Amino acid sequence: MEKLQAALARARSQRSDTGRVRPKSPTQPVSPGAWDDLEMVHLSDATLRKHRIVSQAPDTSAQSFDVLRTKTLLQMQQNGWTRLAITSPESSSGKTTIACNLAMGLGRTNNLRTMLFDFDLGDPSIHTFLGLESRHSLKSVLTGRVPLSDHAKRIREHVGVVISPQVEADPNKLILSDEIGAFLDGVQEMYKPDVMIFDLPAILGGDHARAFLKNTDCALIVALAEKTRFSQLDICEREVAESTNVLGVVVNGCHPSAVKAE
Repeated sequence: MEKLQAALARARSQRSDTGRVRPKSPTQPVSPGAWDDLEMVHLSDATLRKHRIVSQAPDTSAQSFDVLRTKTLLQMQQNGWTRLAITSPESSSGKTTIACNLAMGLGRTNNLRTMLFDFDLGDPSIHTFLGLESRHSLKSVLTGRVPLSDHAKRIREHVGVVISPQVEADPNKLILSDEIGAFLDGVQEMYKPDVMIFDLPAILGGDHARAFLKNTDCALIVALAEKTRFSQLDICEREVAESTNVLGVVVNGCHPSAVKAE
């Protein structure tokens, strides 16, 4: 772990920060009407446990995610950011688990409103992790054929989720369309989320995530212990930094014994 952190620090010092900074949005009054109209659904505890979603309650299993929540939130608030992407160098690194737990943890902060989006359109999984269903595709919502209010769900009082229950055959056709920017701006205007979390594909798996990052303020990169190579992580960080601000790197799958006491 220490070697990885030191290597990342050296790599960052050798290049300038090219992350994109989106202008701060003016504070707008919150209108509860649209938010309250979203259907509230009850999540299965068994489904959450199966997919390692543990941050819905403030117990010991949620502590690591609570720390991540606090650090992420403080840095985003300090910079006036609202849109957070979560990606990884390669697939199967745990980014969806991180995204769901972060959203659930933020939901325990009663003065914040969080929205979680599944934009891994070629391999969506948030609906499986949370046990959610929808008769509408995300494509139909993005193209305006179906109102978001008929598709999005609330899984806690202050947490909304926009799932992608179907695999999209050509994700980039959607991601590169003009509708995406207008859709996200419309969501921000109508629902006034304090934090928008986007679960994206792996950076090295194609150009889908790269195409979307321009719509975000910052990104968390998820690396998997004992699997992700530093060379992959460094390339991923460079790619992300070309389009948005790198908020940090989360190393997933670390055994507790790997953490040294100070």
